[in-house]
Amino acid sequence: MTVSESDRVKADQIKGEANKLFSEKRFPEAIEKYTAAIELNPTVAVYYTNRAFCHLKLESYGYAITDAEEALKIDPTLTKANYRRASANMALGKFKEALKDLRVVSKRAPGDKDAKAKLDECSKIVKRIEFEKAIEHDDRTPSIAETLDPSSITVESSYDGPRIDLEQDGELQITQDFVTQMIERFKNQKKIHKKYAFMIIFAVYKMMMEAPSLIDVSVPEKGILTVCGDVHGQFYDFINIFETNGYPSDTHAYLFNGDFVDRGSFSVEVILTLFAYKWLYPDRLYLARGNHETDNMNKVYGFEGEVKAKFSDMMFKLFSEAFNALPLAHVIGHKILVVHGGLFSKDDVTLDDIRKINRLGQRQPGTEGLMCELLWSDPQPEPGRGASKRGVGIQFGPDVTKNFLERNNLDMLIRSHEVKENGYVIEHDGKCVTVFSAPNYCDTVGNKGAYINITPDIKLDYVTFEHVPHPQVRPMQYASQFSGLLGM
Repeated sequence: MTVSESDRVKADQIKGEANKLFSEKRFPEAIEKYTAAIELNPTVAVYYTNRAFCHLKLESYGYAITDAEEALKIDPTLTKANYRRASANMALGKFKEALKDLRVVSKRAPGDKDAKAKLDECSKIVKRIEFEKAIEHDDRTPSIAETLDPSSITVESSYDGPRIDLEQDGELQITQDFVTQMIERFKNQKKIHKKYAFMIIFAVYKMMMEAPSLIDVSVPEKGILTVCGDVHGQFYDFINIFETNGYPSDTHAYLFNGDFVDRGSFSVEVILTLFAYKWLYPDRLYLARGNHETDNMNKVYGFEGEVKAKFSDMMFKLFSEAFNALPLAHVIGHKILVVHGGLFSKDDVTLDDIRKINRLGQRQPGTEGLMCELLWSDPQPEPGRGASKRGVGIQFGPDVTKNFLERNNLDMLIRSHEVKENGYVIEHDGKCVTVFSAPNYCDTVGNKGAYINITPDIKLDYVTFEHVPHPQVRPMQYASQFSGLLGM
């Protein structure tokens, strides 16, 4: 197409303004500027790749892929566009697609050691996934949970931490004293013995295997239920919730709505604390699966590397089996649906459909279907449905929310999955609430965290909080080579 010289000059000027906004980490405003430059001159591929980088920063991976592909239509030799698309596909756990682009990048820049390292790592991941798939349904390969006997693990006499012992009836049972001591150890960056870590995971795995995909929750009589969103391995902010709002107890229930791990580098401490409280108070601590309680995300965003560094590969595999067994949704007081992501690509979904999801057979959520959409979808202000900015799940409007709630005799939807400046946002005529509980997300975003306290008469109180200091360990400390690829 023909673009006037004045429009070219103006577009390039706006791109400069966008670049400045990007350097200041004002990504939404930078996107607006890049978009304005594209509208004036849609023939410049770098405008699209720059906007794609902004989308990567905002975790809008679907939009980043679209921009990278537009750039490649304009200039098929623009290596940066292949790199951006590889970044987005890697973020989504689409390793085969990412591998194609990384091969192109490495071929065009054979001397780029960083690109070569990322290509090699991606190739290893793809080969490993193919091997794991090949043995997944092999009856000769039993699960870790079926073969593990934590009681047979020896505790060295030099271990000075808390212990889980047999009760008088011969059953293993965790105690409040153990959990309290464990938390103090974690605050001091010490571990518990692997025997007790395995015991905690195994106990929760057995509970979850018997749980339905949708769990009905009631608020404790004369107490409260606190709903928390993503905590993403930010252990010190996570513990701050308990210290300021109250620890789980018979009168204080908690529901953590997915994304306990990844990104933050204290994910092991977060998940072991949550699992320990689940074992201690099975009817007062509820856990829902998020999109980061999945193998592909854990490979990229740090949890797999962290578990292997602090414990072992076997422990990560047991965590993976426990995550596969996590419930997908909760209904509070028969009136509030709580899911990690959101609603569905079709209109006729009922609570019974959610209850019937065979999460144990499916294991990983895949890229379509009810389980995927529960974990990945996001609300949008426009009516109807839209393509997901993330590249997985859908975006759903206020009419979709209203129709779903009316069909299922519900009052509102609580979900998480998205960082919010003030920790929470109320949308869709008050019917859809997003709550996010990781303040100053990844040590860079500067957002507040939030949680929701719910009383027995189903009244909601929104509480926001700031981040607290933590040891000098950077986010994604244990992530793969791809942390650099993702712009972290």
